[in-house]
Amino acid sequence: MLDTELHFKPTVLIMSNSEFKGQILIYSIVGCPFCMRAKQTLQDLELPYLDVNLDSYGEKVRKEVRERTGRSTVPQIFFNARHVGGFDDLQALIADKDNFNQLIDEVRNNEAPPDAPNIPDANEMKQEKSDLEFTCELDEYAVLIRELKTSGIIKDHRKGLSTYKNTFQAREFVDWIVKAKSFEDRSTGIVSGQDLIDRGFASTVKGFHDGRFEDNDSLLRLLEHDENTALNSGLSSECEARPASDLGEDMRKLILSLYNEYLSSDGKRVNYKGIAASSQFQTYTRMTAQLYRVDVKSASREEKIAFFINIYNALVIHGYVSSGPPKNLWQRYKFFNYVSYIIGGQLYSLNDIENGILRANRKPLGSLSRPFSKSDPRLQVALDQPEPLIHFALVCGAKSCPPIKTYSGKDVMNELQLAAEAFLEGSDGCQVIVDKKEVKCSQIFKWYREDFGRNDKDVAVFISKHMGESEKKKSLLQVIGHKDYKVSYMKYNWGINSQ
Repeated sequence: MLDTELHFKPTVLIMSNSEFKGQILIYSIVGCPFCMRAKQTLQDLELPYLDVNLDSYGEKVRKEVRERTGRSTVPQIFFNARHVGGFDDLQALIADKDNFNQLIDEVRNNEAPPDAPNIPDANEMKQEKSDLEFTCELDEYAVLIRELKTSGIIKDHRKGLSTYKNTFQAREFVDWIVKAKSFEDRSTGIVSGQDLIDRGFASTVKGFHDGRFEDNDSLLRLLEHDENTALNSGLSSECEARPASDLGEDMRKLILSLYNEYLSSDGKRVNYKGIAASSQFQTYTRMTAQLYRVDVKSASREEKIAFFINIYNALVIHGYVSSGPPKNLWQRYKFFNYVSYIIGGQLYSLNDIENGILRANRKPLGSLSRPFSKSDPRLQVALDQPEPLIHFALVCGAKSCPPIKTYSGKDVMNELQLAAEAFLEGSDGCQVIVDKKEVKCSQIFKWYREDFGRNDKDVAVFISKHMGESEKKKSLLQVIGHKDYKVSYMKYNWGINSQ
């Protein structure tokens, strides 16, 4: 069993001050940099506040926050009954000294009125342990692998001019297992060999009847012995294969908890070296071995979307920890094409996940070819149609983050719509300039235009359909109601937040 603590504190009172009769309340989530900045700003001003962590509550509380604020992002800050807004709104309020001082006096001298937000009741907390517990059931074939490693048949084999390290012949495997398990005939041994492949413990070496076990001199290799650059290569797991949706969600929760713990108090920098040295990161790394045998082929479309979004976002952080964040165009190319995991027996880079799986094998930005060829087994896992909403969930790039950081197969489409609303709510997602009849969009809409429509006008219509109800949406609809409106694209900020 793998145990690790996830510190999802539900409601925390910070800087208690008896001089204040009212309350300053901030809604936040784990791993949100701008939540951290808002809280640090209040601390620097020596203002007491209540921190309500939405990760600890169900959809009911989140819905209440959205209805009260009209927004889908966090942080959301209240001074008694007055809704201040997010981090940028707080900064703007502080700059207006007279108005800000009046608001502080209001909170200092008056109790929160009945129409102020109520602190969620403990009974509304999710019915789960705050310490996330990962249970590992032993796979029956894991015992067989232990014995196989000491059998002596795993060695280097030479075929022509090539040497294949840490491999074993199919025929020798059958010889060994028939004797070791006292099977009556070789046919049972052949079935066991095919099971090793089907269960994701081993694979045939390229060029030797890939995917089929035959009683001959074909070569096989345990996945943990594969020579590749995957961040989970060389690991072994004796855990029974878990459903893709469950494993992906647990991995993302753990890596996000780590990210949050090593986020600076001002929310501007992440101590990736600190993450690398932590025991929790070692637990996470061991867990990535469970990806070897996860079953993604039989997952539903929704389960695949949720699983691969969660794994993508976790892999980005894992890549930052292992090799450091990319700092220029060439490093970004290498990062997204080579940072990878072995998943279900196949190698997946960040590029493979985004463009091969989630975009239904569409060409990546600046590429002349698709990620997967027609004979690539990973094509069987890819979505049959691209899902454009994934662009708002793959690593939060907005100034505010959506209040959902882990995606679940059962409700992923609603969660993606919420992520889209949150992204478009921010100024780096979309800006509407009414007097110029102009819509300014993130570069994401330009890079992946074919996912959103045939032209710029289609992009603007897509945005209008996925933007939350707000004054900004009313302005957008007003602008695109003209035939001669303009769509432009903003410069993308590639700034890195490492320490």
